[in-house]
Amino acid sequence: MIPEDLLLDYEATLEHTEASEIIVRENTRADFYFQIKSGAVKMFNVNDDGKEFVQAFFYKGESFAEPPLFGAFKYPASAAAVKRSEFYKLPKTKLFELLTHNPEINLNFTKALAKRLYYKATILKEISVHSPEHRILTLIDFLKKKYGGDELFQVELTRQQIADLTGQRVETVIRAIKQLEQDGEVKIIRHKVFR
Repeated sequence: MIPEDLLLDYEATLEHTEASEIIVRENTRADFYFQIKSGAVKMFNVNDDGKEFVQAFFYKGESFAEPPLFGAFKYPASAAAVKRSEFYKLPKTKLFELLTHNPEINLNFTKALAKRLYYKATILKEISVHSPEHRILTLIDFLKKKYGGDELFQVELTRQQIADLTGQRVETVIRAIKQLEQDGEVKIIRHKVFR
């Protein structure tokens, strides 16, 4: 999103983290901008019963946990590395300075935030009113549009991750994906889902 050399010019540090290590804790003050150099990060909440709800996964070049920087509220979710990861960490004041002096990056940043809001609104609607199959197809189509192309798209998420993102049990996801395969909506090749 923001070129790495520009992040470094504004005093970002490169941080390293192991899988499952917490980067941001829910209900803590938002003071930093984060952008992934390598690896993957998930944003999630945990309910009173200890069940995790994953809001999103983020990958190389993507930022995460930035809305609280602009809204001056605490982090509404936690963030943790999915696997060993590296990310840039930039203080909030430096981010605002960078965006003020680089209007084209500011515009791209605004567009990325708008796309994320659209995704959240779409997924919320899907989770609340549609069948498991429809929820899964909506997620896969969103991922294909974001990361894929016109060709056959391989879903890089596990069945558990799909369940976490769509608010379902993994058993339900497994059954729904089998049904989607029977209906010709997806293909299963070597245990991987394609659309």
